Amino acid sequence: MAVTLADVAAAAGLSGSTVSRALSAPEKVNATTRERVERIAREMGYVPNHSARSLTAGRTDLIGLMVPDIANPFFPPIIKAVQARGMQHGRTVLIADVDERPADELPRARTMRRQVDGLIIASPRTPDDLMDELLALGPVVFVNRAVPGAASVVIDEAGGMDQAVEHLAALGHRNIAYLNGPKRSWSNTQRRNAVLAASARLGLELVELGPFEAQVQSGVHAADLVIARGITGVIAYDDLIALGVMARLTERGVRTGADISVIGVDDSPMSAMAYPTLTSVHVPGDAAGSQAVDTLLAIIEDRQVEDDEHVVLDSRLIVRSSTGPARTT
Repeated sequence: MAVTLADVAAAAGLSGSTVSRALSAPEKVNATTRERVERIAREMGYVPNHSARSLTAGRTDLIGLMVPDIANPFFPPIIKAVQARGMQHGRTVLIADVDERPADELPRARTMRRQVDGLIIASPRTPDDLMDELLALGPVVFVNRAVPGAASVVIDEAGGMDQAVEHLAALGHRNIAYLNGPKRSWSNTQRRNAVLAASARLGLELVELGPFEAQVQSGVHAADLVIARGITGVIAYDDLIALGVMARLTERGVRTGADISVIGVDDSPMSAMAYPTLTSVHVPGDAAGSQAVDTLLAIIEDRQVEDDEHVVLDSRLIVRSSTGPARTT
């Protein structure tokens, strides 16, 4: 027979409510009592009934995670981190992929919210004028998009992108291109603005191309435009586009790194496996996922946290073989 809370209470000579508080809300009992209850529960092999506790608290112990495209290499580290951190806290994660259809986000979030205690929405594509409707589904935490009045975990795009432009300038590149991501992407706006500012500061000639979808095929298309413009250094919105550029350069007999330097963003596993290996801006998706879970659970459990808490994580450049000195002829 499983050991019950009543069994622990009897062994400790305490009321069931005191034992319950000692195990579920330890800050509400004194340290001596708490330690005694925990020791007796451990010795008796007591296992808390999380399901019953959740029902009593009106919770499901489920959290929802929504991503725009599960196949995009930016999102798997976030997904894995959310699942791992959720498991540490006894939470199960439900995942929804809206397949880059912004109109599906809000209906899907409404459906998911009926099943979960709170939502984590990564890189939401919902237009600004509808964000209040997502907020109304709270508790909700946004990842990779700053939303006024909402808790969010964002990545400092400016730091890594500034390093990328400085890297190309240090290699002698004066004529560079930025390959824009999707129009609806909040991250693209941050990355583009950072590249524009750094290029102006360093006196580089910047050409903008796109917008492009975050796909390898987009990079294949962009590469022909880059070659036609005589550009020597390229910064792509993400690694997928950058890898497409590299593939097309190879097809056309142009050497990546020697003739045209290419930089991606995400530092996905593919960047280190490509040939040549891809210089990329590392964005800490795993840290963002873990922090999002911590913030969401703090809100759900009514701990000391602001509903509009804003956490910023740093990005940085990882230099590999796809960048080299600008060609002189």
